Amino acid sequence: PERRCVVRAMATAASSAAAEVAASAADPFAEDGEAAAPSAALSKADVCVDKIALPEVNANLPIRWRDGTYHMGTIVSLRDRPGHGTEYYIHYHDQDRRLDEWVPPDRLDLTGYKQVLEGKNSDHPSDEPERKITRHMKRKHDEVNHVQKSYEDMDPTTAALEKEHEKVTKVKYINKIQIGEYEVDAWYFSPYPEEYGKAPKLYICEWCLKYMQYKHTLEKHQCEHRHPPGKEIYRKGKISVFEIDGSDHKLYCQSLCLLAKVFLDHKTLYYDVDPFLFYVMCETDKYGAHVVGYFSKEKESPDGNNLACILILPPHQRKGYGRFLISFSYELSRVEGKIGSPEKPLSDLGKLSYRSYWAWVLLNVLRSHRGQVSVPALSRMTSIAPDDVVSTLQSLNLVKYWKGQHIVCVTPKLIDEHFATKRYKNPQVPVDPSRLRWVPPVFTKKQ
Repeated sequence: PERRCVVRAMATAASSAAAEVAASAADPFAEDGEAAAPSAALSKADVCVDKIALPEVNANLPIRWRDGTYHMGTIVSLRDRPGHGTEYYIHYHDQDRRLDEWVPPDRLDLTGYKQVLEGKNSDHPSDEPERKITRHMKRKHDEVNHVQKSYEDMDPTTAALEKEHEKVTKVKYINKIQIGEYEVDAWYFSPYPEEYGKAPKLYICEWCLKYMQYKHTLEKHQCEHRHPPGKEIYRKGKISVFEIDGSDHKLYCQSLCLLAKVFLDHKTLYYDVDPFLFYVMCETDKYGAHVVGYFSKEKESPDGNNLACILILPPHQRKGYGRFLISFSYELSRVEGKIGSPEKPLSDLGKLSYRSYWAWVLLNVLRSHRGQVSVPALSRMTSIAPDDVVSTLQSLNLVKYWKGQHIVCVTPKLIDEHFATKRYKNPQVPVDPSRLRWVPPVFTKKQ
């Protein structure tokens, strides 16, 4: 391809003050409403023109982040947008792919790139002082920040699947989603139909989840619905939960899955929604029931899974809704008289959420229980699968392996110490079983 060039203007010392004013006025990261000083024109004598070849795909170079700091990144792809020129799709090193973004050329540190080509170090110092990182610290960091394992750390089959997944989903074109009153940054690629999937912004009706390319289309869209389809099976205060059969409301469930993929990296269910039930959580007000999250589960799971996929939309995260949906899935299992477990493998964030819920439930049961208790008994009391019970108790140092079986070793003092850490606090939004109006559905072989 033809080499692209950028013209870098550098002011001389005599006009450096004027150059700072001009740069400030043109700063794309200036706060809204921030007054810009009038710019001064630079004469030809004050400008030195230096042409530097822009890097191409797979180049590694420092990128200016939104806060003005520089981070190393890799150019994954590039595109020409009418009216915007060339844009570069960047993946930041050691960061989750949800931070990948399209950036204009002025965000690329071409000086650093030129020095890398010449075998020199970049002028930009490290954002943090160097320090030794232990394996334990790295594992904790990767779990909290949802950093993917390297291919070398995976088994061959998983590594091959991950490479294929990354190849298909490595570039996201949708930058933002408008749903209801919220404008949300898109995190990952989602396989919307092509004319929608490559739009920089999608507008979604918060009632029927229909997706549109343009704001005026959404404004003209007159939706008759004010809540999800299906049957309302739970309501307490402003919280409602609707049960939706994927075979009865296929279009709504497909739209819900496409929306969820924008915020979930590993999700494969988009269009084949017939074998699934969807439980949609809403906040209700005088205008209707606004979707805040959902979980899905198979109608018949051979592995006994009570949850296949779970999502809380970003504007409603950190409100305790994720814990509510996890607890709700186990409440349904209790009504069915079954032992349940989420579909494996769990993501790092999913593992943290479930481990926190399991620990809180088991600690509460052990605190109120008197006498001996076994792992199968704990499983029956909580509807948590025995393997999940054992792994959670092991993480709490409350179980030992002795003579071929797991022995629960616990004292009231040890339980109080765990609760004292405040890691296992009571849920913000608890499930009230008395408000559940639900009978386990029965399906025919065809269904």
